[in-house]
Amino acid sequence: MGVLLRMLKDRQEAEEALQEVYTRIWLRAQRFDPARGRGMTWVIAVARHLAIDRLRARPTETEEAEYDQIADSAPRAESRLIALGEARQIVQCFDTLEPARAAALRGAYLDGLSYADLAGRHDVPLNTMRTWLRRGLAALRDCMEGVRA
Repeated sequence: MGVLLRMLKDRQEAEEALQEVYTRIWLRAQRFDPARGRGMTWVIAVARHLAIDRLRARPTETEEAEYDQIADSAPRAESRLIALGEARQIVQCFDTLEPARAAALRGAYLDGLSYADLAGRHDVPLNTMRTWLRRGLAALRDCMEGVRA
């Protein structure tokens, strides 16, 4: 424990490392050769090598400074407000469409339904459903552009 504390300078990490040292010794006990040295020397060597591995795995000050430079990917308040406003505009624009056509658009683009499924659901021919969707998207685009203008 003393070797780990001196090298790692953190009691909690040293305790975790000590547990790992004991596990390594238990699993590799057959490798110990009394002819090559004392048991305590071998245990200290295992602890020292583990501490070195842990120290190498720690981020350096340069790496930590680089982490501080990474941009936060969470949307800012301004972005959230813009998205909320656009969501309201889309809802308003959907309300301007005929209910069946709005439902078809929602089914196709929000629920992932196929043209055939939508045609069956609304009891219209397949080509009519394609026309509804194409015209509905155009109407939504025009409405969104009109709202922004």
